[in-house]
Amino acid sequence: METYGQFCPIARGSEVFATRWTPLIIRNMLLGARTFTEIREGVPGISKTLLAERLRVLEQHGVIERTPIGERRNAYDLTEAGRALGPVCDALGRWGEQWIDLAPRHFDAHIVLQNLAGQLTPDDLPDRQTAIRFDLGGRPRERHWLLCTLGRAEVCARPPLPEDDLVVNTKPEWLARWHMGELTIGQALHRGLVTVEGPRRLVSMLGRWGGRGSLKDGGLAESAAPIAA
Repeated sequence: METYGQFCPIARGSEVFATRWTPLIIRNMLLGARTFTEIREGVPGISKTLLAERLRVLEQHGVIERTPIGERRNAYDLTEAGRALGPVCDALGRWGEQWIDLAPRHFDAHIVLQNLAGQLTPDDLPDRQTAIRFDLGGRPRERHWLLCTLGRAEVCARPPLPEDDLVVNTKPEWLARWHMGELTIGQALHRGLVTVEGPRRLVSMLGRWGGRGSLKDGGLAESAAPIAA
């Protein structure tokens, strides 16, 4: 691994944390990702080989620990040193939120929905299996589904149920801005930026999901619970 060759703790910390993809890997683990697949779902642009290398380096530096959970499968957990990076991620995220504007390169709808799905708790979800379809205009046009089942939500590329319970029509930009809390569903509907087809109870539920991508009123640091003994 390349080093700065300096005693400075910022330099030493950057050698581990400030490599490409590493902050996002830590972010995903702070949000609860534990397996290789779960971690990679939040960083779909990374290759399997590079992710394996990043995890190896983090384990080598005592930031994460690896536990076998089956044949050829491992779980990855943050150590005390890894959980201590929660405030670092929060500070970086709040800086980015304040000083770096959203731009078209940030409007990846799949990543937005993946991030949203990872933050929803059983209390946020309907009490029966529900499919929400997102029709996203733009070039190219996109279609994604959010399947709510068994107290969790997951993003699907194909219809998960015979019928959709709720259909949301918008553009990737406004999906991202809603997720970041820059506008509510009500404001988006009033401005004609979003249309929603489905039962009022599901529309109200969707409205309560807005703003989960913002760090203004919360943070990642509290998400990293200590590893059970």
